[in-house]
Amino acid sequence: MSSNTEDIIQEIHTEFESMLTYIKGSKTETADQVERSIFKRLLALGYRLMLLFFTLRAEDYPHTALETEAGERLPYFDDKKRDYFSIFGKLPFWRPYFYQPGVGGQSPLDGELSLGSNCYSDLVREIAEYIGVDVTYDKVTQLFARILGQQLSTNAVQKMVATDAADVEAYYEQKPAPQPEDEGQILVIQADGKGVPMVRETPAQAKVRLGKGEKRAKKKEAIVTGVYTIAPHKRTPEAVVASFFHPDESSKRPARTSERVKPQNKQLWATLEGKDTALERLAQQVKKREGPHIKQRVALTDGCEALQKRVLSHCTGFTLILDFIHGNEYLWDVANRLYDEKNPLRVAWVEARTLEILSGQTEQVIAYFRSLAQAPECTKAQRKELNKAANYFERNLPYMAYDYYLARGWPIASGVIEGACRHLVKDRFELSGMRWTQDGAENLLRLRAVAENGDWDDYHQFRKQRRHVRLYACPFPAQDGLEDQALDALPQPSEKIIRFDAGTKRRFDHLSLDQQRQAA
Repeated sequence: MSSNTEDIIQEIHTEFESMLTYIKGSKTETADQVERSIFKRLLALGYRLMLLFFTLRAEDYPHTALETEAGERLPYFDDKKRDYFSIFGKLPFWRPYFYQPGVGGQSPLDGELSLGSNCYSDLVREIAEYIGVDVTYDKVTQLFARILGQQLSTNAVQKMVATDAADVEAYYEQKPAPQPEDEGQILVIQADGKGVPMVRETPAQAKVRLGKGEKRAKKKEAIVTGVYTIAPHKRTPEAVVASFFHPDESSKRPARTSERVKPQNKQLWATLEGKDTALERLAQQVKKREGPHIKQRVALTDGCEALQKRVLSHCTGFTLILDFIHGNEYLWDVANRLYDEKNPLRVAWVEARTLEILSGQTEQVIAYFRSLAQAPECTKAQRKELNKAANYFERNLPYMAYDYYLARGWPIASGVIEGACRHLVKDRFELSGMRWTQDGAENLLRLRAVAENGDWDDYHQFRKQRRHVRLYACPFPAQDGLEDQALDALPQPSEKIIRFDAGTKRRFDHLSLDQQRQAA
């Protein structure tokens, strides 16, 4: 063991003894003051422990010459410096470097430690990215500075996201499908679009006041898709109407077990690469989920004709259903034209039309709207809204057999994808002042999907393994479980340690650290 190593070990002992001395001498400090002090001291202790780890590994590494895959000899040249940005701080360490003029050089210890291509540790990367999928990168740097005292640039966070999002598609391609016993009988897919404010390719001249319909930010549509399974949930049109228009009354009824079905193994995705790209990927995920346990297949979308056609083209064998909530909005638009918003007949009118549509009478509703539009007393604005709704229902009539869908227990609303459009796209990408490049948005969308799908830890383990193979052309180092064993071996504080009586406390105060451990 070198003198440098001995010095680090002595510093660690000194720091730890200093912590104990501080705790024993904290007679007037508040709990908050002590907690903050311990946290800072633990960061300093962690810094020295990491430095000791790197120093010991570098000292233990043999200096015998290496042989490359091409059979060329690389003798030991010198110890070469490398920085490692950990949560404890940015620390330098030196490791053996093997070099031959005309051949090149290597630091094989980097591979044994599975270091990345830059200085940032995987823990720093994962923490920064986990925060960054929800808040601005600037906020990430502020949190690192405030909590850890570390200076991290927004550019560094952006590069981390770009690098670590590269393996997301490969991860989902290799991820096995859920077990059939964990799936429902109905395979459901959903798709929708949500705009992302983009950086303009050529800066537009600033306007004092925008014109009607103008937006300061140009948006590009992110296509959001979802796939999951669910158990059948049979309902009547009357029950659905009651849940929408009389929620207080319906909530008082005892819920049956079948009414509490939830989506199983939901997987979300979003991309700016267009509808076809998004739906091709969705079709691949559907193929993985297929099997004899799947009895029925349902696709839910809004009334966007281009999206509907692509869904039917990419995902054959699915029954396309118009999202009931989207269709119901057209009824409210008509009602707002026919009645004043405070008119009590307005809600009753929408409720009656909703029940008719859910009962399979959409054609009658269309005919009713046409007749109202032709009435002499119908205003121009009313006629426009009535014809708009009638045309919408007429075009989507093949996808509005709600009485049939409800009787079979199928979902009729795209709540999963509507929620995803909000929390996967809108909540992050439309924060105040946000403008995105396509690559920047695409990278973050992928990591947000990983987080939303509950795959964060599993994905990053996969990412680290892939990175290791790319950088070092060898398998990822085997995990021997020493960390888990060490953590499991930590003793829990016992009652006799926690609850000191006055005499025991006095006896402990004069003992050394080793004696205290033995006494405990």
